[in-house]
Amino acid sequence: MMTREQALDMFQSDDLVGIGVEADALRRRLHPGGVVSYIIDRNINYTNFCTEYCSFCAFYRPMGHKEGYVQSHESIFAKIQETIDLGGTGILMQGGLHPDLKIEWYEDLFRAIKQRFKIHLHCLSAPEVTNITEVSGIGLRDTIARLRDSGLDSIPGGGAEILDDAVRHRISRLKCSSQEWVDVHRTAHALGMRTTATMMFGCGETHEQRLNHLEIVRQIQEDTGGFTAFIPWSFQRENTSLGRFVKQEATAVEYLRTLAIARLFLSNIVNVQSSWVTQGLKTCQVGLRFGGNDVGSIMIEENVVSAAGARNHATEEDLRRLIRDAGFVPKQRDTLYRTYFLN
Repeated sequence: MMTREQALDMFQSDDLVGIGVEADALRRRLHPGGVVSYIIDRNINYTNFCTEYCSFCAFYRPMGHKEGYVQSHESIFAKIQETIDLGGTGILMQGGLHPDLKIEWYEDLFRAIKQRFKIHLHCLSAPEVTNITEVSGIGLRDTIARLRDSGLDSIPGGGAEILDDAVRHRISRLKCSSQEWVDVHRTAHALGMRTTATMMFGCGETHEQRLNHLEIVRQIQEDTGGFTAFIPWSFQRENTSLGRFVKQEATAVEYLRTLAIARLFLSNIVNVQSSWVTQGLKTCQVGLRFGGNDVGSIMIEENVVSAAGARNHATEEDLRRLIRDAGFVPKQRDTLYRTYFLN
């Protein structure tokens, strides 16, 4: 297993191609069939009201703002039906931290969805789960168990940003701490739920702080085996208050380096996603030779990253062509990376 010192040397190395070759070799050992996967799902943002005011976010609206909303059940149902009609198999549902939405609101919504649709619910970041726990006045384990029992199938890794409290204090001081993020994922794993791990980098953190993040993720996986995938992406500065202080977004070179190091450092996580949403389709394609074995979703709807300036879009055929042109076999998967559909 790669040491912290080896990873730090790679962050400081000029040999980008050599790092990519190593990551690609590990990817081939973990995924020997030459398959690269993708998913058709939809990102539904059920509310943009939020009390946290993260400096990297251009999506949220403060309570009472005229542009704020909470989606109705009917609106969410319509979005799910459209997703299913387009061949979608999952819903990624996240929103702001709303002080008035207690656990019963989520239980009612998830039960209503499951009564109407056969769809995987991959919902609620760790900060949202922590917020639900606090506003509902119940414990974390009870919160996750009740959400699971009402229809929640898995939990995405959003809200991790960089798991280093010095960084979090600078960019999202009101959001959950690193330990709270860890507690949500460890508790979900203990309750039999799978989750993903993410990292948003390029927000002024050091390489050492990125490695603090990767070490935390690797240790959780060593202990629980509950992560299905690791998904790194780069901070988008446009329209955000943090963007005034971070003058240069992560370049394609920095993205590929970080992707490859993550692949090598997290050898105990089977899947690593190469992102097109922030870096674009071409860099995503190169990322498939820097350790990535998945390109994520066509994202029928995405509002958070696009609000911060990302304007990349992709159809299913775009992703299949991208994968084929990189020399791989494209396969549609489900949320838990279990099923390859015949196409």
